[in-house]
Amino acid sequence: MQIKRLKEVSQINNFVCFDLEGPLALEDNAYELMKLFPGGGRIFKIISRYDDILTMEKRGEYEPGDTLALIVPFLVLHNISIDDIDRLATESHFTVGAEGLVSWLQWNGWKVFCITTAYEPYALHITNKLGIFAHNVACTSFPGDRLKRALASEDVSVLKKIEEDILSMDPADDEKIEKKLDDFFWEKLPATGIGEVIKEVKPVGGGRKKEALKKFADKHAQALSGWVAIGDSITDSNMLKAVDVAGGLAVAFNGNNFALPFATMSLASTDIGELQGVFKAWQKGGRRDTEKYVRAKENAYGDNRRGYFNWLSGKKDLNEIIDIHRKIRYQVREEAGKLG
Repeated sequence: MQIKRLKEVSQINNFVCFDLEGPLALEDNAYELMKLFPGGGRIFKIISRYDDILTMEKRGEYEPGDTLALIVPFLVLHNISIDDIDRLATESHFTVGAEGLVSWLQWNGWKVFCITTAYEPYALHITNKLGIFAHNVACTSFPGDRLKRALASEDVSVLKKIEEDILSMDPADDEKIEKKLDDFFWEKLPATGIGEVIKEVKPVGGGRKKEALKKFADKHAQALSGWVAIGDSITDSNMLKAVDVAGGLAVAFNGNNFALPFATMSLASTDIGELQGVFKAWQKGGRRDTEKYVRAKENAYGDNRRGYFNWLSGKKDLNEIIDIHRKIRYQVREEAGKLG
């Protein structure tokens, strides 16, 4: 009887792709790395805001999540290494319900993928602990040794000066942030030795997340209409939009105002395991049955920490939903939840 059940399940071709930080892991690895040196957390928040500004301006080839390239000079300056990334990975915490949900998905015939801006050592450590195969993970490479060798002594003073400038900035002064960091990242930094190596760091966010998903889809001959994608922030917006437009299911889990407008549905909760019912509905009848399930849950509504389901497709006014997600996002992820 058990053998027959496994055979039936194996014939179901359901594909799910998770963002890592938020849906599966609580910490923001880049933020935690920056906090390893004095003032690093504040520097990261300013650069993260700069990332939002460039993304909203649709500046050139800049992608959401390229923060992970912009912070590299500061990591190198303060001797933050791959060993530090590995150590933080061992100290990280899963989102409540993540382990059980991933295990349940795999047992029920789902192929589970992860696409994340996180640096490779961190991403592979976390996904391995969750039982997600490394070949189903797309993440950001980190050429640590080469970066350290590229830092010349004359570059150190340039980096220390911009650190001082950033630490003196008002996080709400977008004009000053943009002007000062434009000058540093696109004029001064390219003239340094480390500037050339940093060009090789291509964080997997924004359009690169969408392209990574398309590569997985092509490899497995599975159209985006057959995928469920789960994200929470600005780096996921392109991926969520691509899946939603294709007729798949784009889920914003504790999403912010950059992710929610591009999702098919959302869940605000301290426990991602509540999505199990959504996956069951998707397996049973695709988007139609999933909408029925979510709308029934929507009418019941949540309890301040869990159960806030919303069907977003076609919905215009998201202000109340954004407020709910902001509240629970912060409960779940604390400081990391404030980042774009």
